[in-house]
Amino acid sequence: MATNYLQEQMQKAFKKGHAEINLKEASSLTGSGSGIGGRTIYDDAFFALRLNNPIRTAGARVITTIGSDEAFVAKTGNVTNIQNGNNPWGYYPINTDNATPGLNTCYWQMPLQTVQASVPIRIAFMDDVNAIQQAIMGDLMLEFAQQEALSMMFNNDQSGSTTTNYGATSGLRGLNSYAGSTTSASFGTTGNAITNGLHTIKQVVQAGASIAYNDVASVVSALPPQYWTDPSVCWMMHPTTILQLRELTSSTGQPLFVEVGDDDGGAVAHVFGFRVCANSYMDTVGSGKFPIYLGAWDRFVTIADNELMTIQTLEQTNPGFITIYAEKRVVSTVLDPFAGVRLTY
Repeated sequence: MATNYLQEQMQKAFKKGHAEINLKEASSLTGSGSGIGGRTIYDDAFFALRLNNPIRTAGARVITTIGSDEAFVAKTGNVTNIQNGNNPWGYYPINTDNATPGLNTCYWQMPLQTVQASVPIRIAFMDDVNAIQQAIMGDLMLEFAQQEALSMMFNNDQSGSTTTNYGATSGLRGLNSYAGSTTSASFGTTGNAITNGLHTIKQVVQAGASIAYNDVASVVSALPPQYWTDPSVCWMMHPTTILQLRELTSSTGQPLFVEVGDDDGGAVAHVFGFRVCANSYMDTVGSGKFPIYLGAWDRFVTIADNELMTIQTLEQTNPGFITIYAEKRVVSTVLDPFAGVRLTY
């Protein structure tokens, strides 16, 4: 039956110049045609998955803006902490002749920075490959997120040479560029210069070259307790650091962080009740590095996105190509330096 069917289709091809053969009816047909005149059919294009910006996914406060600069203001004074020994309890009026309430604020201003991308694509390639446009744009968004995350962690916006790969003076203010103190966090200076708002973050120094259980416990203790109940509190660690914690064992060889077998009880999925966010865009353990952050991220870091993102396709830049041009404008800052702590060595 299959042979007769093939003969009929071949005769049809000779007479009409074209015929389609249903392979389900012609099961005895052999040979794929690969390398002997067959066609290559492209599946829908996809992109290799990149890690999104973990600082956003951890719960950082995200706002939108329409400006070229963003200003931030924090109330730092204690209006109930009356000076000169006055008792803050009782009825008004307060004796203002010998009492000075703390009405101080901290103000700093930062410019929005721009990350750009230019993607030339051969026109014939776009015609041949299904969903290539969606794959390119999806990967471009994650590539922007990748560059944003690296700049938010490593960049020094005060120097044009030390962190060029992460933006330097044209990039974001990285968490690692903020000064650290083992005694207390503090707000930076007030003003609208780029040198203002350089806060100090409280940090814990490792006892040894490798992370120990007590180092992690000390980081928790360093975070002020008013932040412990914030739902955005989480650890941020490089996957290598997570592995090192999972490999910590007692003197008898038992793991110090135990896997209990449920969704939120995985070893180092939560530590001391706080979830762990993996961030491959941050330090691993080493001298002068910051391998662990713990923070109430919706208070610790604020990200301001410009409401407008530019995407253009240009056909005359390169003959035979379409060039996709995209840019995104963003600024980030440590908003509350008391809301996060870090480990260093």
